[in-house]
Amino acid sequence: MRIEVCHEDKIITGGSMAVEIDDKNIVYGTEDLLTSLCNSVTRVLGIATQSKVHYSAMVQRITKVGLKPDIGCFVLFDGGFTGLVVLNFSADTAMEIYERYMLHMGMPKSELASSHTSDEVSNIMGELMNQIVGDFTGKVRRELQTNITQNQPKMLVLTKQVMLNVDTPLDRPEMRRVSFYTEKNNVFYLELAIDRSEFIRLHHFEPLEAPDPDQVLADEQAGTPAGESRHNMSSDDSDELLKSLGM
Repeated sequence: MRIEVCHEDKIITGGSMAVEIDDKNIVYGTEDLLTSLCNSVTRVLGIATQSKVHYSAMVQRITKVGLKPDIGCFVLFDGGFTGLVVLNFSADTAMEIYERYMLHMGMPKSELASSHTSDEVSNIMGELMNQIVGDFTGKVRRELQTNITQNQPKMLVLTKQVMLNVDTPLDRPEMRRVSFYTEKNNVFYLELAIDRSEFIRLHHFEPLEAPDPDQVLADEQAGTPAGESRHNMSSDDSDELLKSLGM
């Protein structure tokens, strides 16, 4: 017997059977937050480097979160829930991501940094980390209807492991580690420390869609005041007149 689940319509169908689902039974927990964060990592890095980045289907439960050689980056977030996100890169992984990103941006290879210890590499990795967490916090606002804020990511070049503690106390901390793989099969790791949270849907709602920058710009242009529009039209008419006169 085929069974399909549709949360939007709150109906389970299978043959002639139809059962209504109570929205209050839909729970969004730690693993869901982790999956959303992992998807932000693959999305941002995939677009930035124009290459495929994927993560392991297996996740590790860990007891400590830390920065590891050769490059470690961390960012704290607070608000609806508190947590710490860490990304640890080997030198080869950091250089692959950095080079692909810069080449995609149009930089000639001859002008790229040659070592992972370069400030330019750290700055780019920190910027990508900022974009990743920004993408994640946007999804939290749209899908969970709560808000979290992030601090500025910190990027460090390391020769040994450094353990981290979240300065905001976590009552029931949960920690996870996920392995990621680049297109060249270089590995990097994401570590997450978060206070145990469960989001329970009280009633059905449609998550907001991610804003389209092009549409936002079009809406802004469409909302131009009438007086300004007339002024622009008058300027265009004047330009056409001057052009016809050879001026």
